[in-house]
Amino acid sequence: MYTKFQKHLQQELSAIKEAGTYKNERVIVSPQGAEIEVKAGKKVLNFCANNYLGLSNNPQLIEAAKSALDTHGYGMSSVRFICGTSDIHKELETKIAEFFGT
Repeated sequence: MYTKFQKHLQQELSAIKEAGTYKNERVIVSPQGAEIEVKAGKKVLNFCANNYLGLSNNPQLIEAAKSALDTHGYGMSSVRFICGTSDIHKELETKIAEFFGT
């Protein structure tokens, strides 16, 4: 049974490759910015990242994230209405509200 199913999967995979719709994984070896370096050593433009503001590489944000990890750890363990709201989240919400005047 396994051999029959495996053969079916191989046929499906071959058909996907022949159709030109097979997706190869791209391994990124640099920070995600407008330009990235992939494992093959090639630099390419990065049109698909959510880092369109370039904030993930901002030295001030990186330092703030490291500091928050030291004081608060990583993750919330659950949603805020079950476990509670983190003080740093409340501080961020307040600063955003003040910025927008709401």
